[in-house]
Amino acid sequence: METFTKKFLDESMALLSRLDVASIEAVADGLAAVRAGGGRLFILGVGGSAGHASHAVNDFRKLCGFEAYAPTDNVSELTARVNDEGWDTCFSEWLKGSHLREGDAVLVFSVGGGNREKNVSVNLVKSLELAKEVKAKIFGIVGRDGGFTKQVADACVVIPTVSADRVTPHTEGFCAVVWHLLVSHPALAKSKTKWESVK
Repeated sequence: METFTKKFLDESMALLSRLDVASIEAVADGLAAVRAGGGRLFILGVGGSAGHASHAVNDFRKLCGFEAYAPTDNVSELTARVNDEGWDTCFSEWLKGSHLREGDAVLVFSVGGGNREKNVSVNLVKSLELAKEVKAKIFGIVGRDGGFTKQVADACVVIPTVSADRVTPHTEGFCAVVWHLLVSHPALAKSKTKWESVK
């Protein structure tokens, strides 16, 4: 009898084989162009993706020499904005305070990519609307059909759905795979990771 572990791993292998290489290359090239132009990178995520955002900020800064930030790294400001202004605008108002501008980029990690009509991750939607308004570049690593992020992104990786019952764990797991690929990509990587440099 097939175990859950084998099923999950088989799904993961199927998902890996269906990842769109061209979209990952497009994100790598787009991010490299932003960095080369002196732009900053703002990484947005909610829930597990907020943890990803924090980790990825470290990687992009340390390994890629990319000035990067995440609003969820400052819990005092984030909760003040949620309390005083509301959840839907907590990221977009933070981006305004950071003077998001043309030449910068927003990178979204999200299972659904945001959907105003379904009232899901509207804070991501409003942030991307602001990014479009100021002509910042938009990139995403998202699941399902990509949602609003996919609709407006300059380049976006959509993690394929291989099991309707496990969209979230597969998307969040492979989001980490893709961003680790990006910070290792020759177009972006500037520094070696610690263990690869220890002889």
